[in-house]
Parts: sequence; structure tokens; C-alpha cells
Amino acid sequence: MKDLGALSYFLGLEISQDSSGYFLTQAKYTSDLLAHARLTDCKTVTTPVDPQNCFTPLDDPLLSDVTLYRQLVGSLVYLTVTRPDIAYAVHIVSQFMTAPRSPHYSALVRILCHLKGTLFHGLHYSPLSFLQLQAFSDADWAGDPTDRRSTTGFCFFLDNSLISWRSKKQTLVARSTATNLYCDNQSAIQIAHNDVFYDRTTHIEIDCHFIQQHVTSGHVGLLFVTSADQTADLFTKAHLPGRFSDLLSKLKLISDLPP
Repeated sequence: MKDLGALSYFLGLEISQDSSGYFLTQAKYTSDLLAHARLTDCKTVTTPVDPQNCFTPLDDPLLSDVTLYRQLVGSLVYLTVTRPDIAYAVHIVSQFMTAPRSPHYSALVRILCHLKGTLFHGLHYSPLSFLQLQAFSDADWAGDPTDRRSTTGFCFFLDNSLISWRSKKQTLVARSTATNLYCDNQSAIQIAHNDVFYDRTTHIEIDCHFIQQHVTSGHVGLLFVTSADQTADLFTKAHLPGRFSDLLSKLKLISDLPP
């Protein structure tokens, strides 16, 4: 083994540190990606997704060459390691990897144009952070125009440091309103209407008591947050520049401009 000194570059990740903590970015990786897409001189945009756009798998003819599209999307997926601001946008374009079309490629180009203007953005981690875990979770409502599935987004903070996030389309269609469900199992109906447990529902009882125990003890808190302060909203839908910038500030995504 050999001591290579302080970590500075690893698999496309650039790590710098000072008295305030660690800063992670992928500026060189992003620059190389723009060059590969021949977008080094492209005009910049303030948001990675246009809220007015609506994408379906049937838009326009198929791309004649899908290789570049797939390469760029794959690279963008890796770029989300330090760029949570493009997580929702990448989640959108990655859904059309099998049969991409012109509007999908245009959406891909927009992400790259956004990256061009935010080349040195990255995540900052402070050594002074308290070991307090906070989580935000949100979902849109039937956002996909093709199958009406919703998109779930979440993010976890350790004090003020963002440590985990995701934007993912739900596997099933969800309804926000109640519906009648007919069932020929009286036990199942009784369990659904009260919190009395039976021998056959031991696994349910364990899960319920597990969560209830942590909520009661204060290890897990269930708190209401207004829509304006819902940080996870960034991972569920496209936003106008003002709202996008506001949500971005909550993620503590900062820019480390080179000297």
C-alpha cells in the first residue's frame, strides 16, 4: 500500500477541502461530457427541464442513431452523484432509452445546457455538522401523461449536509381519492377498521409497533411541512426558474468557482 496524500480526484469526482469542510464536484467530468456532445459553446439555461414540456414515448419519429443518446444519459446518471438538481430531469430522459425520439433528445440537450451554466456546482460537507438526520418526501399526482403514474422524490440531510436523494416513477398507479374495495375476507376487513391484531397478523403488528415505538421515543418525528418548504418537491416535477432556484438553495448546492 502507498499513501497518495489527501484525496483530490477519484473516478470523475473532484474533492477539495479547507477549514470549512469538503467540497465535491464533477466539473471536469461535466466539461468532458459537453465536449462529447459537441455542446461546449451552447447557450445556458436556468432550469434543466421546461415545465411546459410533456414527454411521451410516441412523440415524433425515432432517432436514426440512438447510441449517442444512450451514452449521454448513462453519463448523466453518474453525474447525479454530485448534482441533485438534475435528478428529476435525468429520471425523465432515462425512461426513453429504448426508443428515444427528437423531443427526448432536445430535453437531453437542455440538461447539458443547464450544466454548462452551472459547471462548478457541487455539494459541501461540513465537519461541524450535528448528527441529526432529517428526511423530506413528496410525490406529484399522476404526472406521467402516458400511464398516469406518479413520481416520488426524497432527500435526506445530516444536519445541513445532503447525503441521499432520489427521483423515481412509482411502479403502480396511485389515486388520491378513496375508492370502494370489495373483499370476501371478514378478518381482513376487521383488521383494516381497527388496530386489534391477531395471530395471523404478527408481521403487521411488528411493523406497526416498530414505527410507533420510534415515533413515541422521539427517534423518528412525523412533522408537517408546507408546500413552499417541501425540499423534495425538486425531485418530483419541473419548476419555473424562481421556484427552482429557491429549492436549490435548500439543498445547499453551491458553486466552487476556479481561481
